[in-house]
Amino acid sequence: MEAIRAYLQNRVANFSVMDIVEFVLIGLVIYVVYRFLRGTRGARVFRGFIFLLISAFILVQLVAGILKMQRVEIIYNVLIQFAVMAAVIIFQPELRRALIQLGQNPLFRIFLRKQGIAFIDILARAIEQLSRDKIGAIIAIERDAGLTSLVESGTPLNAELTPELLVTIFWPGSPLHDMGVVIRQNRIVAAGCEFPLTLNPPLGSKYGARHRAALGLSEDSDAVIIVVSEETGDVSIAVQGRLIEDLSIARFRRVLTQMLVREQSDAGIAGAFGLTAGPTPGDKSIEEKEE
Repeated sequence: MEAIRAYLQNRVANFSVMDIVEFVLIGLVIYVVYRFLRGTRGARVFRGFIFLLISAFILVQLVAGILKMQRVEIIYNVLIQFAVMAAVIIFQPELRRALIQLGQNPLFRIFLRKQGIAFIDILARAIEQLSRDKIGAIIAIERDAGLTSLVESGTPLNAELTPELLVTIFWPGSPLHDMGVVIRQNRIVAAGCEFPLTLNPPLGSKYGARHRAALGLSEDSDAVIIVVSEETGDVSIAVQGRLIEDLSIARFRRVLTQMLVREQSDAGIAGAFGLTAGPTPGDKSIEEKEE
C-alpha cells in the first residue's frame, strides 16, 4: 500500500494543465460517441468497451509504475491497437450511420456540390469542342461498380482531367482515339479501353459502335457513359441500359448535375460514388423514340 500511495503522490505532483486538457478532450469524445449511440444496440457494447479500457489502463499504469513491469505496458499498447481495429468492425453499422449524417451536413454538401460542378464544367467544355468538331468520343465515369477490367484493357494514364487532354485523346489519328476513356474520382485513369457491346436487338442501325459500346457498359455496370457521334456531333448519355439522346450542352450539364452532384450530396460520404439516376424530363431515350 505504501508503494501505491507513493506512486499516486508522485503522479499528482507531476500533474499539469495539459493533462487536465487531455482528460477533458478524451471525456468529451467519449460523451459525444455515447450520445450518438444512445438508444442503439451499440450503446451497451460501447459502455462495456470503455469500462474495460479504463480498468485495463488503470491496472497497467499501477503495475508498470509500481512494479516496473515495462513489458506489461508494451503488451497493453499492442492490445489497444487490436481493440481499436475490433471496434471498427463491431461498430461498423454505427460508423456508416455517422458518415451518412456527416454527409448530410450543409457545409459538406456545399463542398461536394462545388467539386461536382467543377468536374462537370471541365467535361462540358471538352464535349462542346468534340461535338462542334464532330470528333467521336466515348467516356465512362465510374461510380459504385468498379471498372478495373476495363481499365486493364487500356493504357493507364492516371492524369488530371482537363478539356485539352480529352480532346487530344480523341483527336483523329491519335493512337487511343478509337477506344474509350475511363474516369475515376475525377481523374482519367485509362484510355484506349475496349467497352463491351450491347446485345440489345432493337437498337437501330443508325447507332454506331460507340453507342452500342456505351449501352453495353451501362447494362453491365452503374457507370455513366458519354458518347459523341463522329457523324453528327450529337451528344448522348447512356445509363442503366438507357440512352439519353440529342443533348445540347446546357441539357448535358443538367443531366450530369442530376446524376453526379445532386444525388451525391444527398447520399453523403457513404454514397459519394454510389450514384443512380435516370433520364431527366424532356430527354428522349431509345424506348421512347421507337414508340
